[in-house]
Amino acid sequence: MSRSVSIYVCQSCGAQTRQFFGRCSNCGEWNSIIEEKIHRKSDKSIYTKINSPKEQSPYRSQLISHTKNLKTERIPSGYEELDRVLGGGLVPGSLVLIGGDPGIGKSTLILQSATAMAHERAVLYVSAEESAEQVKIRWNRIEESDSKLHLLAETDLELIIEELTSLKPEVAVIDSIQALNDQNLSSSPGSVAQVRECSSALQQIAKRENISLIIIGHVTKDGMLAGPKVLEHLVDAVLTFEGDRFASHRLLRGVKNRFGATCELGVFEMQTDGLSEVSNPSELFLSKTSAPGISTIVTCEGTRPLAIDLQALLNPTSYSSPRRTTTGIEINRLHQILAVLEKHMNLTLSRFDCYAAVAGGLQVEEPGADLGIAAAIVSSFKNIELEEGMVFIGEIGLAGQLRLVRQMQQRINEVIRLGYNKLIIPEGINTYEYEENKNIKIFKASNINQALIYALSSKE
Repeated sequence: MSRSVSIYVCQSCGAQTRQFFGRCSNCGEWNSIIEEKIHRKSDKSIYTKINSPKEQSPYRSQLISHTKNLKTERIPSGYEELDRVLGGGLVPGSLVLIGGDPGIGKSTLILQSATAMAHERAVLYVSAEESAEQVKIRWNRIEESDSKLHLLAETDLELIIEELTSLKPEVAVIDSIQALNDQNLSSSPGSVAQVRECSSALQQIAKRENISLIIIGHVTKDGMLAGPKVLEHLVDAVLTFEGDRFASHRLLRGVKNRFGATCELGVFEMQTDGLSEVSNPSELFLSKTSAPGISTIVTCEGTRPLAIDLQALLNPTSYSSPRRTTTGIEINRLHQILAVLEKHMNLTLSRFDCYAAVAGGLQVEEPGADLGIAAAIVSSFKNIELEEGMVFIGEIGLAGQLRLVRQMQQRINEVIRLGYNKLIIPEGINTYEYEENKNIKIFKASNINQALIYALSSKE
């Protein structure tokens, strides 16, 4: 026999309570608590069995030094950009969550990857949002040859688990987790309880059958991925698919990865026949124009160096307080750089509106872009074009000093690979191996004055 137990769960933060309230005491949201009934068995729980006076069995733990080292071969996804973000491919028995805004291309990317992997191994694609015929229409657009990809259009969790148990695929895709339904729960699909229970059941079957499971999740109206952090703590890797709806390129970013580096970046481009890889993403973020207020930097997303153009525009303000607007740059970072320039270079920037943007719509959050932002601002203020082929790398301190940033060697190698001939960096790094290269000249500066005076005087 089983009995139903009612709990009340907030759909915004996931907090649970035994009583209904109009407002959640945890996050403060109104009318976000709903009743959920959970069927529990009336027999003794596992805690009662553990504390029972029966004869205790020998301990099951072992020394970590005696644990066997298993050599696991990663499963290639069929796309180098996706493998880069995953850390080399899919790990057998792992759970990967891919999220993003609606219509960004999550299903298209995973369907292309599943089709590529199905040429060599058994792959199951579970479509919980679209019918099999609708998925076939999208598949015809990206694939012309025959494929061994298994397709299942189902929302019932029990039937999906039966298919995974009987088919035993190496890779399985769930599109999407918010559309699955557990019949043992009275709540609607997409609720916190449904996402939690369905994900937990899928995790158990994936670990038991050693299935690499890819789960697609949608971003909620509050910006949370597949609910209030319910699924992100459960899975092994979390990837976010980003992009501007007015641009053709898409960015696949690693947020969490237990088997690889985080903050890795993969670049794709949306075309008529699906998503294609971008092997040289620096070309997307370089404007290839010369004008006052444009500088070039090399940023690092994970282990990948990217050369991008920064743009700045200064205009005399007509307001009591100047405007500060940024696109792709943190606004507080811009305020700090403007204060340093006005303090240590005696520039009256407080009388000017300042607009800063990153070419290509990329988000730059690391401090290594400080010197490039400052160079673009001063270039626009002085109305002087920076010399073509000049790159800026460095962090600016509040005292005007320049600091080194991480992965300087990779950044310098990217500068040389792209054919730039001048590089301005902070002091403190050994560049002896690059000094033999006569095609590039490296200038080391200790403060912001030395760097910008050199950058502007070289043009004159």
